Amino acid sequence: MDDEFQQASSGAAQSYPTQCSALRKNGFVLIKDHPCKIVDMSTSKTGKHGHAKVHMVALDIFDGKKYEDICPSTHNMQVPNVVRKEHLVVSIEEDGYLTLMDDNNDTRSDIKAKPELLKEIEAIYDAGDDCMVTILSAMGREEAMSCKKGTK
Repeated sequence: MDDEFQQASSGAAQSYPTQCSALRKNGFVLIKDHPCKIVDMSTSKTGKHGHAKVHMVALDIFDGKKYEDICPSTHNMQVPNVVRKEHLVVSIEEDGYLTLMDDNNDTRSDIKAKPELLKEIEAIYDAGDDCMVTILSAMGREEAMSCKKGTK
């Protein structure tokens, strides 16, 4: 008897569990499925039900929205795997997409910069300097976060 089971992706590789009491300010945490950076934390005393509560204030790493969560210190919370990579700008397309090259000389053209960042990138690129863009990846999402002048 062969039973076929459909598998659903749990997204487990995108985040990992960490005990709430082990989280720290400036660390990362998932709040309502948003990868966030913790900007403030406070722990309340153990109450009559026996759990100290951790109150967290965090900002979404992509759009800066503020999220808050309260969790018993002994419970687990998910922490996103956040990857930060530098890429060299090879070209800038008219629609705002960037052609980027990584350390292995692999190129990609699937990242679009936000208008403010695009202006900074164009200023460095048009001046004839190398422009390095920082790409932040978390929870299956990638975004150009910042740029700087590269060294030739």
